Amino acid sequence: MRSDTHKVLHPIGGRPMLMHLMASLDALVPERSIVVVGDKAAQLRTALEGTGVALVVQDPQLGTGHAVLQAADALDGFSGTVLILFGDVPLLSADSMRRLADAVSSADGPAIAVLGFRPAQPGAYGRIIARADGIIDRMVEAKDGSPDDLAVTLCNSGLMAVRADLLVPLLRRVGNDNAAGEYYLPDIVMLAAETGHRSIVLEGGADEVIGVNSRAELAQAEGLFQARKRLDAMASGVTLIAPETVFFAHDTRIGRDTIIEPFVVFGPGVSTGEHAVIRTHSSIEGASIGTGVEIGPFARLRPGTVLGDNSKIGNFVETKKAVLGAGAKANHLSYLGDAEIGAGANIGAGTITCNYDGFQKARTIIGTGAFIGSNSALVAPVTIGNGAIIGAGSTVTRDVEADALAMTRAEQTEKPGWAARFRTAMAAREDKR
Repeated sequence: MRSDTHKVLHPIGGRPMLMHLMASLDALVPERSIVVVGDKAAQLRTALEGTGVALVVQDPQLGTGHAVLQAADALDGFSGTVLILFGDVPLLSADSMRRLADAVSSADGPAIAVLGFRPAQPGAYGRIIARADGIIDRMVEAKDGSPDDLAVTLCNSGLMAVRADLLVPLLRRVGNDNAAGEYYLPDIVMLAAETGHRSIVLEGGADEVIGVNSRAELAQAEGLFQARKRLDAMASGVTLIAPETVFFAHDTRIGRDTIIEPFVVFGPGVSTGEHAVIRTHSSIEGASIGTGVEIGPFARLRPGTVLGDNSKIGNFVETKKAVLGAGAKANHLSYLGDAEIGAGANIGAGTITCNYDGFQKARTIIGTGAFIGSNSALVAPVTIGNGAIIGAGSTVTRDVEADALAMTRAEQTEKPGWAARFRTAMAAREDKR
């Protein structure tokens, strides 16, 4: 990855790859979750803090079999099924995990279930040599395979389920007599066969088991994730005018009959009600959006934004920690930060809430039905009462009572004929040059 960040902490849909995998695993309600890490263990420890997940460090790093063996102490006393997953395979579904676990749940069933797949280009993937009924005869790494082995298209994802009573004894028998000098996890399949325990392969989709080892593969995984999210959104009743231009976060929730125009980006923490319209080139993160709301075009909603039903945020409006009541609207060219805006209030073009004095933030409260004239600056902390009107171009530094008119601009003066005289004087000056 050529990165200071641990590979599995690179995000897809705004969530680290590892956390995608852990979220899918949570659907199975595991008794224990263990993460084995090689380098940058401190980053993983921070990311997993408070999750109840055990962290085990593999040092030195001697292969996948050696990595799983490091979890032996953490598995002490466990008698169920062990799922072995990879943190850089983030798109694996809970259903596939469950299929693997169920396959080895019976005492008289297979001891190991391996998830296989058929990629378009098998290349360096290990191969699975299996019978028609799925029983595995052999598993071989590509670098150790014969031409006949490499002609097989069924590949090993490395993901598997193993009966816990067999796992550690099998791992301790794995050797490193291979081209890489490593302890390969797949070797436990053949070691199990030597003691009369059969293993089976279950096939999954290639897109689901994609591994991420480079920035290019990260982008590929992001594309697969976004394609899924777009299909899910449209299946739930959301209109995407140009689906390939809309980007969702892992937790985006869009209400039915919402219309999303091209080039809209959702960061984490966004939910909308039904019948919303989100216009082109809008960026939304950490916002709760009500029913019938209209946003954009070219709007930016930052975390803490709450938009009441039928409210409107128009073009080139930015909000941050701003709560708009039902029917409130800011149609053009405004910044609303640390603000509470009452139902039906109208925010004129060019209005800003001056919420930061260089040291701390302060709130602006705008009452129900208030009207803020264009190009107004509201210097927080300040409260505009219900139904009050702020004259255009005002800088408001004190509270305004309900139903009052407040203006702070200088009185307009006029000098008749001054412009004509000025132009004549300028023209005469040019003639002398």
